[in-house]
Amino acid sequence: MKQFQGRVVTPGTVTAEAVVSTEGFNTLASFQMALQFGDKEVKCGDQNNKDLHGKPMIGKALCLPQTIGSTTGGLVLYCACAMEKNPACMLFANHIDSLAAAGAILADVWVDGVSMPVVDSLGDEFLAYVKDGMKITVGENGLVTVED
Repeated sequence: MKQFQGRVVTPGTVTAEAVVSTEGFNTLASFQMALQFGDKEVKCGDQNNKDLHGKPMIGKALCLPQTIGSTTGGLVLYCACAMEKNPACMLFANHIDSLAAAGAILADVWVDGVSMPVVDSLGDEFLAYVKDGMKITVGENGLVTVED
């Protein structure tokens, strides 16, 4: 077990199974097919992300360095939450970008009954340590606990 302290972007507590990307996460490419065509598992549709492509994201602890790609990224995150097809949480090794932050914050404020805690600035050591399938617990204060 190892703990990492990050910065809370959107609050909440959750325990979920990790899915990990060591590459930038293209929000639009990853969620587009699931949101448009009703994929209930919300499998990652980004063919350029070898770590996540084809893996379910709904209800998972999405661990990534940062988001990349389209300026629609924030809206896509908001829509995923509004449609209840969101990850359990998003955990960023680096600082979150303004678009992803906006989507997460808008969803936190505007979408009733859906929680998606977001923590950033967890560091490179976090991303090097966490592996798919590990149990992740996010605390209210941004403390992230990773268990084998």
